[in-house]
Amino acid sequence: MSKALSLKLSESIFEEVEKITKELNKPRNAYINEALLFYNRFMKRKRIRELLKKESSLIKSDSLMVLSEFEEMEDEIFE
Repeated sequence: MSKALSLKLSESIFEEVEKITKELNKPRNAYINEALLFYNRFMKRKRIRELLKKESSLIKSDSLMVLSEFEEMEDEIFE
C-alpha cells in the first residue's frame, strides 16, 4: 500500500535528485523510497549501536568483577 506525501526539498537537493534519477533512468519516487529505506536502516543500526554501547558501559564493572573472581578461582585450583 502506498501513501501520498507532500514533500518540500531544498533546491540543491532537488536538483541533485533530478540529475541522479535521470542518469539512473529511475523514477524520482522509486529513488526517494530507496533513499528513505536506506536511511531508516542506517538509523536503526545507529540506535542499536548506541544502546549496546550504553548497556555495555553499565555492566562493565560487573563483568570485570566476575572475571577477577574467575581468575582467583583458577589461581586457587592450581595452587
